[in-house]
Amino acid sequence: MTSPGRAAAALAVVALASGCAVGPDFRPPKPTAIDRYTRPSLSDTTTSTDVAGGEAQRFVPGQDIPHDWWTLFQSPGLNALIEQALRASPTLIAAQQALRQAMQLVAAQRGLFYPTAQASFSPSRQSNSATIGPPTGTSFPLRQPPPGSNDAIGPGTLNPTFNLYTAQVTVGYTPDVFGSNRRQVESLIGQADAQRFQLEATYVTLTSNVVAAALQEASLRAQLEATREIIAISTKSLELVRRQFALGAVTGLDVAAQETALAQVEQTLPALQKQLEQNRNLLIALLGQLPDDDPRRRCPDISRARHHLKWEPAVPLEEGLRKTIEYFVKNVT
Repeated sequence: MTSPGRAAAALAVVALASGCAVGPDFRPPKPTAIDRYTRPSLSDTTTSTDVAGGEAQRFVPGQDIPHDWWTLFQSPGLNALIEQALRASPTLIAAQQALRQAMQLVAAQRGLFYPTAQASFSPSRQSNSATIGPPTGTSFPLRQPPPGSNDAIGPGTLNPTFNLYTAQVTVGYTPDVFGSNRRQVESLIGQADAQRFQLEATYVTLTSNVVAAALQEASLRAQLEATREIIAISTKSLELVRRQFALGAVTGLDVAAQETALAQVEQTLPALQKQLEQNRNLLIALLGQLPDDDPRRRCPDISRARHHLKWEPAVPLEEGLRKTIEYFVKNVT
């Protein structure tokens, strides 16, 4: 067989062997045939209340929502919190870097499908002893002594200095005969896909936790405000009952009952304040900050001054809220 024929036969054998990949082809399993993740007992609509925005809402299965779904609340403050959490969350940053690493590993493994070439060039300047023969077998020219010198021309006047240039090129290729490298690439692609879904899960978890913490804080603030109003009303009622008792209109049992009712309402206030502080710490942690960095901790509590001294702030509520929002957007976000 001639040389071209042998080369063609060798290429044919390599091509046939490369088609025999190790292991069966992976086929992802079919997803479970379900249309919802909630119990069938849940109603498709929510209950309605006779307040602003209390209309009944309904669930629409299979409807797509935007990637920035929290913008549907149309709250600039909530949008600012989400943006800060996405920028500063260490968990999200770690997931992004892990995905980048997985993609780079796939690219590096795919590089084994192609030949590798390396080139190097190394110049050097060397000088050998004149008493040793030149390494290149070339005689060095004699150096003439300077005028007026008594030095004789001899081996000590040689200048055995030369330049050496070394160039090297290396080309290599490893054929993937049994598909080992191909399976490695498929495995790394699967790991990268899993890391991509992990990043998506981190994104959804972070944004939903921030929204839930913000709504919970708003709820706790409303409960605190309502509790303080109830305490104020109960305090006024207790004063009226005490006056009636002084006039003989009611008995001491009525006064004691009103004091008990006031004490029962007041004991719910510390629990709500504790929940609010815990929720604040949670929200600050989700934003990638420490609790001491929360500017809201520098906001004074004027409830006691309002209750005992009958003091009210001179700044109107609307103006104070506007300045507070501007301050938070500037310093927190």
